[in-house]
Amino acid sequence: MSAIVSEIMSRNIIGLPPSATLSEARTLMQRHHIRHLPVLADEQLVGLVSQRDILGAQESSLELSQHDHSLAQHQLSEVMITEVVTVSPKAGIREAALYLQKHKYGCLPVVDKGKLVGIVTDSDFVTVAIHLLEVLDAQLAESPFDELDNDDLDLDSPSSESEQ
Repeated sequence: MSAIVSEIMSRNIIGLPPSATLSEARTLMQRHHIRHLPVLADEQLVGLVSQRDILGAQESSLELSQHDHSLAQHQLSEVMITEVVTVSPKAGIREAALYLQKHKYGCLPVVDKGKLVGIVTDSDFVTVAIHLLEVLDAQLAESPFDELDNDDLDLDSPSSESEQ
């Protein structure tokens, strides 16, 4: 049986309404060490904002204090992506990972029956890859072939030729 998105997604949803400012979004992202923020209206996903969206909204020629003022003047609704691709919690993680890779997305909001129930990010897939590598390493360490030495194999002996 294949692993599904609900097994690896983050369930602690941190979001803001469309009326929140870019400054509020940036502060929330920094505080929680996240790069993607769902935009919610009445608990429904209406958009998505990334760190890249916020950085793009900053005027590059402004001083740092002016950046803060500029971000405080703009609402999420002005920069958010409104056509958000979502995934079901029952979707396979392989398919979700391939979709992220193909479309260069950093996350997929997880929606069940119209309600946002989680978010799966590229970091979640890195965690899965690390776990799989650890399992593989453990299996290889337990392999009986690790204990064999090339000197233990007598491929030129007459008994091995006669058994063929």
